[in-house]
Amino acid sequence: MRTDKIYLVGFMGAGKSTVARALAKRLDWRVEDIDERIERQERRDIASIFRQHGEPYFRVAERAALIDLLPQRGTVVASGGGTFVDPANRELMLRDGVVIWLDVPFSTILDRVPLDGRRPLAGDRAALEALYNQRLAAYRLAHVRVDASRGPVDLLVDQIVDGLET
Repeated sequence: MRTDKIYLVGFMGAGKSTVARALAKRLDWRVEDIDERIERQERRDIASIFRQHGEPYFRVAERAALIDLLPQRGTVVASGGGTFVDPANRELMLRDGVVIWLDVPFSTILDRVPLDGRRPLAGDRAALEALYNQRLAAYRLAHVRVDASRGPVDLLVDQIVDGLET
């Protein structure tokens, strides 16, 4: 396992983007956010991409963004909630760096993710919960699990850095 790159995985609302920025700052590394990268390339937000082209189109863009990031070292990557669920993406990520699952219970997700359509796959509670439960099996394949439901971001960063040093 390479330790010069970290991939943060987990469900939407787990804090991947926020933790990635704080962790990269602590390590003095670069930070990359797959969803933000796609939005820049497409010149529109994720919700628009889903509406206009559908999820399959988005997943192709997601894979391309991931592949573009493979050569980078000294980088913390905030993945999209579904990036690690795809077996081919998962294999790439597990070989390329340390994959850390930011584990958050569904009740916390409900507090963090509005069910107002801003997030394409968060249209209603039942569908969101089914998706959450479906993705757990993939997230459990990460190298490291961090309980991201408690404490401030700095505490999560401390846990991750301490875990990498041992």
